Parts: sequence; structure tokens; C-alpha cells
Amino acid sequence: MPLVTDRKRFALDLTPLRTSRDFRFVFTAGVVTSFGSFISYVTIPYQVAKLTDDPLMVGLIGVCELAPILIMAFVGGALADYIDRRLLVRGAEVALAAICGILLINSLSDEPHLWLLYVAAFLTAAVAGLQRPALEAMVPRLVKPEQLPATMSLQSLGAQFAQLFGMPLAGILLANFDLAWVYAFDLLTFAVSLTCLTLVKAVPPPPAADRPSLSSVVTGLRYAKSRPELLGTYLVDINAMFFGMPSALYPFLANKLGGPSVLGLLYAAPAVGSLIATLGSGWTGRVHRHGLMVLIAAGFWGVGIVGVGLSTSLWLTLFCLAFAGAADMISGIFRMIIWNQTIPDHLRGRLAGIEMLSYTTGPLAGQLRSGLMARTSLGVPGAIWVGGVLCVAGTVALAAALPKLVRYDGKNGMALKKAADDEWAAAAAARS
Repeated sequence: MPLVTDRKRFALDLTPLRTSRDFRFVFTAGVVTSFGSFISYVTIPYQVAKLTDDPLMVGLIGVCELAPILIMAFVGGALADYIDRRLLVRGAEVALAAICGILLINSLSDEPHLWLLYVAAFLTAAVAGLQRPALEAMVPRLVKPEQLPATMSLQSLGAQFAQLFGMPLAGILLANFDLAWVYAFDLLTFAVSLTCLTLVKAVPPPPAADRPSLSSVVTGLRYAKSRPELLGTYLVDINAMFFGMPSALYPFLANKLGGPSVLGLLYAAPAVGSLIATLGSGWTGRVHRHGLMVLIAAGFWGVGIVGVGLSTSLWLTLFCLAFAGAADMISGIFRMIIWNQTIPDHLRGRLAGIEMLSYTTGPLAGQLRSGLMARTSLGVPGAIWVGGVLCVAGTVALAAALPKLVRYDGKNGMALKKAADDEWAAAAAARS
């Protein structure tokens, strides 16, 4: 009996999938579309590397994605607090399918255009900036508040499943088929995701929602500034991803470890670790020192990346990537719990836009960082392990600079959110 109890204590909680019809549709849509998108995520850098044989040119993809996100995340966040979040998510999904179609057409050309790959990366990031805040603000409305930790774990599980199977499949497809077939597969997945999103019921904005404007964006920024634990989660993740995200170097690392056939394994290995961490994430619902766990996990991410840079063996490299992925998932779960259990609903979209900046700018800028360092005497391995060391050092420095994040206790998080929501509802009723 104690053994059974211990297993239940650590087992993944599936309650949100059982009790919420709309969350099931959103979950399914996310898994399917992510599965196809991760294939293109591998394919675009591979195609750029094949056309240029230059790690910096691959790293520039991150620059193309970073620029629109810096703007569109704020726009998407403001819109998510004003219009039906489901419609915004679905409209963006249609736009992403169209961009995938452009990549397919370009791949059929005898001489594919390099510039078009960068344009597609730019547009994809812009549309994602519109979609992601609405999606993240919509999900807490589909489940009960006490189910949020389990919901965050399930969403992470879906992304991990897509990454774990999508990226290795990309490597297999790239090794055996033309690029057009790879992009065509991604395009087909949008048919499933759009069907699921169409079946989700409307998710209207909160009462007396703020009209999208520069003022409404500033309101979200001021709220984030007033919450040191929120700022801390953003800074810790930016630091970890900027110094410890070497994905732009995977095509070149794969050449040293076995060729294109292992490229998908490098991309998928972090998802293996993330999957293991998620399947055993039942314990996270009983931990209240969320901020401390974010810091510890971010430090272990850096340790794993150091191992990747120092390794000369494929299997050791994959193990280190999986270890790093597990640490990143633990950090991500606690960051999402802090966000979704404490941020008032009428600000959720705008804060989701800020969150998107935190978890996208770091990796995208990190691609450029790793590409530039790889062109120096450090080479590809040195650019990776030095980045991991800087990640650990930066995490320690942030822990010293952010004592409120270290001491943050989530026991009262949901109560504070409810109080803020009630205050907003009362003020809205008074204005009407």
C-alpha cells in the first residue's frame, strides 16, 4: 500500500483532461500542430545550414524571429484581454498554416530562396506573438483554479510529446525524403488543429476589458514591475536561455556525432528529460517555494549544457541534453504556476505577452550568441560549454539580487489572485 501511495504522489494528474471538454480540444490541437511545427523547426535551420554552411547564418534565424516578437507579444497580449481569445488563437493558426504553405512552395523550387526562409521565420514569430498570449490566457479559463498545476504539467507533456516524436521524425525525413515532403507533413497537421479549435466554446474577455492601446500595455508593464517574483521568473529564464541555448549549433554538432540522421535526436533529447520530469510531476503540487525551485532548476540546466559542450560521445551528449531538458521543465512548471495562480484575469493576456518575451527572447538571442562564439577560437564545443558556465554564474547572481524570488511562497497565490479579480469585478460593476 505505501508503494502505491508513493506512485500516486508522483504520478501525472489527468483530471483536467477528464473534466474539461474544451481543454481536451485545446490540448489535442496543441499537440498535433506542435508535432508538425517541430518538424519545420528542425528543417528550416537544416535548410539554411545546407545552403550556406555557416553557423552565423543559422543563428540569424533567431534575430529574424526576435524582432517581431518584441512588438507583437505586446499587441497580442493587449488583444487577448479585449476580444474572444479563442477567435484570436484560431485566426493565428490559419495564418501559420499559410506560412507553412509558402515554405512548401519555396522548397519545390530548383533554387530555393534563402531570404524567403528568413521572411517565413519573421512572419511565424509575428503570428506566434499574437497567438501565444491569447492561448495562455485562455487555458486558465477552461479549468478549475485548483487544477492549474496539473494543467500546466499536461500542456508541457503535450509539447514534449510533439518534440520527442516530431524532431526525430524530422531527422528521418530529412535523411530520406525531399524537403517538400517535410513541409507538406507540417501543413497537414493544421487541418486537425483548426478542427479542434473550431469546436472550443467562446472565451469572452473579462468584464469592462481595457481597450487595446499603449496605455493598456503600460498598465501590464507596471503590474509586472510591481511584482518582484514575476520579474525574477522572467530574468532567470532569459539568462538561462541566452547563455545555455545552443540549438543553432545542432546541425554542426550533428556532423561531428553522426551526420543528419542524428540531428533529430539532438533536438529531441531535451524533450526526453522533460517528459520524464513531467510524468513524475505530481510532487510539484505540494511544493510552495516556487521561486527557489525556479532558480535551482535553472542552475541545473546550465550544468547539463556544460556537459553537452565537453562531451565527445553521442550518447553522453544526448544524456546531458536530456538532463538539461528535465531541469528546464521543472523550472517551467514552477514559473507557469506562479503566473497562472497569481495574475488577475483582466491582465492575464498582457502578462502572457511579457512572459512570451521572457521565454522567447533568451533562446532567440542565444542562437546568435552561440553562432558568434562558434566562429571564434572556441569553436562549436567551446561555445556550448562556456555558455553553460555563464548560465550557472548568472543564475547564482540573480539569486543574490532577487531575495523576494528566493523567499516567494505560493501558498497565498490563489487567494491574492481571487482578491484582485473580485476587486476588478466590483470596480467594473460600479462603472456600468
